[in-house]
Amino acid sequence: MKPEEVLIIANGIKKESIPLSREIEAYLDSVNIKHSTLMTMSTSDDVIIPYSTDLVISLGGDGTVLYVARKVHDLGLPILPVNLGTFGYITEVGKDEWKEAFERYVEKGDNLSRRLMLKVSVTRNKKKIFSSYALNEATISSSGISKVVKLELDLDNTYAGLFKADGIIVATPTGSTGYSLAAGGPILMSDISAFIITPICPFTLSNRPLVTGSETYCTIKVSEGQRTEVVLSVDGQSSIALMEGDEVNIEKSRSKALLILSHKRNYIEVIRDKLNWSGEMHA
Repeated sequence: MKPEEVLIIANGIKKESIPLSREIEAYLDSVNIKHSTLMTMSTSDDVIIPYSTDLVISLGGDGTVLYVARKVHDLGLPILPVNLGTFGYITEVGKDEWKEAFERYVEKGDNLSRRLMLKVSVTRNKKKIFSSYALNEATISSSGISKVVKLELDLDNTYAGLFKADGIIVATPTGSTGYSLAAGGPILMSDISAFIITPICPFTLSNRPLVTGSETYCTIKVSEGQRTEVVLSVDGQSSIALMEGDEVNIEKSRSKALLILSHKRNYIEVIRDKLNWSGEMHA
């Protein structure tokens, strides 16, 4: 379906943003599609999405599309994530491929991927003090360096245990190739409906990553007697300091991120190339 109005959200720090946004604007003019462009300098920038927008083009890297996904979450808008460097795990559309991916979406619509997102909130003294959405992960950890925190995990109101670790990551399948992977978590196919709960450097070796169904309601409580400050980070971009007794509640969001992908490569090809699954040694 041909969009009537497109919003371009570009990472203004990357020098390629301006010439590429102008190239896209010229193309949209040629096919009679209304458009506007927003240049952002930080993932904390507060952007206003015009009500008439029906497609967003993200110019930057994976960080930019994570930012855009949270901003358009409630609007259900498809996102064309264009990478201004080499293709990323999420932004697999190269800067020379955007037009082909866009036209494929308009003509066939078979390159749209629906990605699970997390709904994250913090309750303090029975009052909700923070809420956000995440496409990759929510992380509860020490705000210091190499400090062990104590976190109590409940799954569907069943106590799952006390974790002494550098923190806990709750990731989506999209986020399985990010921080969770670096902490020893598994890679999930992007269309699986599941969460990954990954302890970060646990004190007890029996604390292993856990994959749960996406209908699971996850609560992580900050235990009493912490020896360091504790922080919640959402997609590595939005954060809040936590206090002892705070509860971080994580569940599946009702809406999904709608990502327009390249038809030139699939998810397996992306992770194969990014992780160098060639059978050879890599320094």
